[in-house]
This record gives sequence, structure tokens and C-alpha cells, in this order.
Amino acid sequence: MVSKHRRKIIFSLTLPILGGMLSQNVLNLVDAAMVGSLGPAALGGIGIAGFVNFLSTAFFIGLATGVQSLVARNMGAGREDKAAFPLNGGLVLNLLISVPLSIVLIYFAPNIMSALVDDPEVVAQSTPYLTTRLAGMLALASNFAFRGYWTSIGRPGIYMRTLLVIHAINIVLNYLLIFGKAGFPQLGTYGAGLGTTISLFCGTLFYLFYANKNTKHYGFAQGLPSRKAFHSLFKISMPSALQQLFFAAGFTTLFWIIAKIGTAELAGANAVINLTLIAILPCIAFGITANTLVSKALGENNPNDAYHWGWDVSKVAFVFVMFIGLPMLFFPDFFLSWFIHDQVTLDVTRVPLQLVGFGIAFDAIALVLMSALQGAGAAKQTMVVGVVMQWGIFLPIAYLLGPVYGMSLTAIWVAQMGYRLLQMIWFIILWNKREWQSLKFHAH
Repeated sequence: MVSKHRRKIIFSLTLPILGGMLSQNVLNLVDAAMVGSLGPAALGGIGIAGFVNFLSTAFFIGLATGVQSLVARNMGAGREDKAAFPLNGGLVLNLLISVPLSIVLIYFAPNIMSALVDDPEVVAQSTPYLTTRLAGMLALASNFAFRGYWTSIGRPGIYMRTLLVIHAINIVLNYLLIFGKAGFPQLGTYGAGLGTTISLFCGTLFYLFYANKNTKHYGFAQGLPSRKAFHSLFKISMPSALQQLFFAAGFTTLFWIIAKIGTAELAGANAVINLTLIAILPCIAFGITANTLVSKALGENNPNDAYHWGWDVSKVAFVFVMFIGLPMLFFPDFFLSWFIHDQVTLDVTRVPLQLVGFGIAFDAIALVLMSALQGAGAAKQTMVVGVVMQWGIFLPIAYLLGPVYGMSLTAIWVAQMGYRLLQMIWFIILWNKREWQSLKFHAH
């Protein structure tokens, strides 16, 4: 059992993060519902384009993991005046890398989508959405870095409130720009991407303003990490970035595999994944909490407490997420009907969503322990687990089940659930071995 005091700490960090994340995924659902009214090609197109955009931001997600871990270690070790130095370094790296990368990827966006999708209509709908999302890469990267910072200094509410503002702006802009309301041009999927990018930059500006005004005593904008701390930042961030890169590439490959089965399956997969991202958000939020608590305990030189934080957060997350998965298990049509408007697509996605509802609680344990391992500095081990399980096992099986043997979307989701359960077991073994307790890092 998890003590009442520790549950209070876990929820005090997790709930604000979760509130912000839920608003983010509600936004994704609103986007999907709006774009879904344009037809299956548009819905499937923004799905695969979204994962290409996710793929392009993999490094920055990994960098945010490193920023969070090192900020939390500084806080745990009593170095509050230098706590923000890893964030400062992360923001500089975001600027130097994201701007040229986004320019190159925008130029090649039409070629990328044509290589991934055979249907010309899907390519036509996805390309403008991708280019506008890529234009927001700097903002997205910066917001990831700030998310870990606010959590590590004990201010996760800032993240939640800012996301609520971002998503309110996004919903309004998307409605105006997708459908051409209130005198705005009707831009379709291009308008959906443009609205999202503008809202992301609004959020970044707020984060910069608030951090500069209220957290200078933590060292925000006051200095950069030392050479050793930069080395530690890369040591944690690069394996996490590679893991995110392979994970995002794996999802993009999965969309490519499903596109070879049919357009209805592609649109249905996008719907199931959007709903999955709602259910998985608490897993990620609890994972961020685990990263912070483990990193802080290690900064306090208390590895045994760090070990117990990993398990305590996992237990709370499992029970919490189990109750989120049950409605999808028992009432799949209710959720799918939000943005699927034809019976054929609904029929092929019903069982896959039920499988998500059944297995999501086990994903909670996997994602919490993965984040705890990354917070402890064992990002290389988590990268190996993720890449081997996804690319070595799941994707080859999915290709055989789908394009080769012509089986349904359900068969692919059964395989996915199996690989996620095996991944959970592997993370449990790594956590219980405690080899991560001997890793050393410089955080300032």
C-alpha cells in the first residue's frame, strides 16, 4: 500500500500536469472532430502528418527529459539558485537546432507525405497540415522543456493554466480557419495546422514572460550549465531522444502499414489512437511525477527512497488509469462516434478500442517505470527496451498480419497489446535490479 502522505505528494504533482494534458488531448479530439467532417481522407491525413511532426520533435522531447531530471536533482541537492541552468541550456539548444531543422523539413514535406501514403487525396490533405505544424517546432520544443521545469520546481499548475489558454486559442482559431467563419478564409487542414502553431507560440511567450518575472531566484536566464552539466544533459537526453525518434518513426510506420490495408482502416486507426492518447495521458503525467520524485531523491542522496517512489507512483497510476480504460472497454461506439461518421470505419475500429480499454492500466506501469529509469539516468536502457520491442517484435508482426496476410485492424491491435505487456515486464526487471542507483551525473 502507498501511504496517505506519499499519495498526497504524488497527486499534488500529477493532477495539474494531467489537467493540462487532458486539455491538450481534448483539443486533439476537437481538431479530429472538426477535420473529420471534411471526410476520411482529411482525418487520416492529419493523423499520419501528426506523427511525422511528432517524429521531427523527438530530440526535443528527449532533451526535455534531461532538463527535468537535472533541474530536480539541483532542487534535491539544495542548489536552488542554479536549478534553472539546465532549462537555460535546453532553450538555447532548442533554438539552434529547431529553426534550421524545421526549414529543411518544410521544404521536403510534400515528398515525405508522398512516400508514406499512396492515396493522392490523403497526400493533398496532409501536406499543408504538416508544413504549418513544422513551422511551430521551436515553440513546441520550448514548451516541452518548460513542462519539466515547472514540475521540478514544484509549480506544475503553471503548466496546466498555460495549456488551458493555449487550447482555448487553438479551438477558436481552428474553428475560424478550418471552416472560414467570421470572415476568415476557409483553409481546411491547412487552417487546422496554422491554428495549432499560433497557439503554441502564444504559450511559449507566456512561459518566457512568467519565468523571467517569477523564477530568476532559481537562475532562469542567469547562466548556462557547466561543461560537465551539459555532458550530463546530453547523456540523459540523447538516448531518450533516440527512443522518442524510433517510437515516433514506429507509429509513422504503423500508419504506413495500415494505409496499405485501406482508407477506412487508416481513418479508424487515427480515431483509436486519438482516444488512446486520452487514456494514456495520466500514464505520462504520473511518469513525469515519477521522474521528478526519483531525481529529487537521488539529488538528496537517498537511492532507497527513489526506488520506492518508482513503485508507489506505479501503484497509484495503475488503479487510476484502470478506471479510465473501463468506459472504452464497455462503450466503444459512444467514443468512436465523436468523429467517425460512417458505419464501415466504425465497425473496423470497435474491437481495437476495446483492447485499448483493457490494456491501458498495464501501460501505466510501463510508462511510469520508464520515466523513473530516465530520471535516474538509465535512459540508454529504456531506449534499448523500446526499440527492440517496437521495431524488433511489434512492427514486423503488424506488417505480416496486415499487408501480407490481409488480417484486420483488430489483429494488429492484439499484437500491439502483447508487445506493450512484454515491455512492461522488461521495465519491471530493470527497476528491481537497481543498477540505476550507481549512475552519477552533474546537474549545475
